[in-house]
Amino acid sequence: MLTPSIDRRSFLAGAAASALLAPKLVAAAQGKKTQRVVLVAFAGGVRTRETFGTPGNVPNLLALAKEGVLYKRVKSSNLGHYGASLSLFTGVAEPRGIRENGRGEEPTVFEYVRKGLGLPASEVWIATSGGAQQTNYSYSVNSEYGARFGANTVDGDGLFNAEFKSIVNSLGRPKPLDEREAQLLARMKAAVGGGDARKALNSPESAAQVERFILEELTGGTADLRGPNAADAKAIRVARNLLVLFKPRLVAIVLQNADIAHTSFNGYVDVVRQNDAALGDLMRAIRADAELRESTAVLVCPEFGRDRDLNSRRGLDHGDGSEDLEYVSAVAWGPDFARDRIVEDDVRAVDLCPTVCELLGAGAPRVKASRLPRLFA
Repeated sequence: MLTPSIDRRSFLAGAAASALLAPKLVAAAQGKKTQRVVLVAFAGGVRTRETFGTPGNVPNLLALAKEGVLYKRVKSSNLGHYGASLSLFTGVAEPRGIRENGRGEEPTVFEYVRKGLGLPASEVWIATSGGAQQTNYSYSVNSEYGARFGANTVDGDGLFNAEFKSIVNSLGRPKPLDEREAQLLARMKAAVGGGDARKALNSPESAAQVERFILEELTGGTADLRGPNAADAKAIRVARNLLVLFKPRLVAIVLQNADIAHTSFNGYVDVVRQNDAALGDLMRAIRADAELRESTAVLVCPEFGRDRDLNSRRGLDHGDGSEDLEYVSAVAWGPDFARDRIVEDDVRAVDLCPTVCELLGAGAPRVKASRLPRLFA
């Protein structure tokens, strides 16, 4: 875990500090308190029955809803994980199948925010629970947007896994790294603050903070997380630490371990409970930070639900077309939002993208959706 002694000001020196000030002025000009957003794709297929239909499974989500807005009928855009999750980020009902693995043609929320606000990559992050498909969410192939406006991507399971622990002692020894260790370190540096982010955060102090973040993640327990939601827990923890340390404008988290439901209903419920607990840790970190709690909005939405009935393996698939599958429940919590409001009207999962863009003051000209209704106080 990151220690409180890390000085954010030393990290956000020079150009990075200047980049932070302009977005704050934009938010103030709009009359909103919200300056940063955390968007959680509670993916993997999560029914409302096991969330708000069984409150004991999700006490932290329930607390968020009591302090924010609960959307009880959110219509999914696709019934395959890849297309449905991508739709959350593009604001367009993506037709992509479950096994497709290519970047989308529509810009993502990350591209809209970075291009619209002129932000460096250090201000926009996505933490995933692993898998080649999930790295595609960070940017599209759209020629007007694309990689130059993409999010920094951190694969919680792939970056902070046990393999990388082998370099920790080497970094502490006064000897050159061997070739394998050097390659591992280069990959880690590229993933955390790589590319455009390192150009924006170009002071020696900034580089040292990035390396410290890597080492503290490796030695602080992220690589040791185990259990059915281990990959999701890593993604949430990495996002939490990025948020507390860097305080970026936009952090997205993509979960997936709930898809264990195909073969185990009990395992699926366990993932729902454990992910709710991890989200509770994230919220405690936000609430404990005076700047974050007064300026951060959190949106949590599954990409779709699951079938109404158990399959022959005592699990839950996602293909029966039932309301349990096609409608999910989402939560919006933040300084500008209404409190303890329940919205019974139908909304759409694709509405999250334009909602995030509006909150941060960015346009989203290609979305085929609208801001979530009855959101503000």
